[in-house]
Amino acid sequence: MQQKINPSDEEICEILKTAKTIAVVGLSSNKDRTSRQVAEFLVSKNYKVVGVNPAAPIIDGIPVYKSLSEIPFKIDIVDVFRRSEFIPDLIPEIQKVKPKVLWLQLGIRNDKAVSQLNDKNIIVIQDACVAIQHNYCW
Repeated sequence: MQQKINPSDEEICEILKTAKTIAVVGLSSNKDRTSRQVAEFLVSKNYKVVGVNPAAPIIDGIPVYKSLSEIPFKIDIVDVFRRSEFIPDLIPEIQKVKPKVLWLQLGIRNDKAVSQLNDKNIIVIQDACVAIQHNYCW
């Protein structure tokens, strides 16, 4: 299957309606950071949310893992809050854990890095906020 990059709004709504688990890469313990606010929003919408941050084991009740590969269950969406230049470092783990969707938040885009996911059956959404898209869908 060919890689799907930035699907339509209707397809994104279907992704959000069927997803159950979301890993937030770059989850911060700082309540003022967008990653924390989005994670809390997703929890409030009844998603099973886990964080990925080597520095914290639990952030306000959200379990946190040091890496994606340490998460002991299937992830539907990997939601990334890391600068664009760090996306290539994530690709090997993305290939290993095989989420349904790699979601790069607003302002994050790396076409070259995500092109490595061609033929991996992973949908890629770049430069979009999962919370904004969720509100659009409901």
